[in-house]
Amino acid sequence: MISRGIRGAITVDNNTEEDIKNATIELLSEIILKNNIDLDMISHVIFTMTDDLDAAFPAKFARIDLHWKDIPMMCYNELKVKNALQKCIRVMIVVNCGENFTPEFIYLKGASGLRK
Repeated sequence: MISRGIRGAITVDNNTEEDIKNATIELLSEIILKNNIDLDMISHVIFTMTDDLDAAFPAKFARIDLHWKDIPMMCYNELKVKNALQKCIRVMIVVNCGENFTPEFIYLKGASGLRK
């Protein structure tokens, strides 16, 4: 068994707890679906948010709404880079998997252009 990181990002319409919650759940749900992940595969999760988002921690919604109670998660500020995408939540989910697992990265809404 090896570990692989699955990256993803989504933009948030407004700096509100509700918008951060909805964006977090949408992004994580899509990553889980597209990568066919069972919760017991997840080693840990790292979130970053741009500094214009400070209304809530995305890990809170993974823990409460998606029931990721036993998964270690941390939230950080994204580096402030001139002309970078704003109101953006990024995530890396580290999973324990077989060597043949190929992660599918998920970029939604305004973040869809980050990997093009």
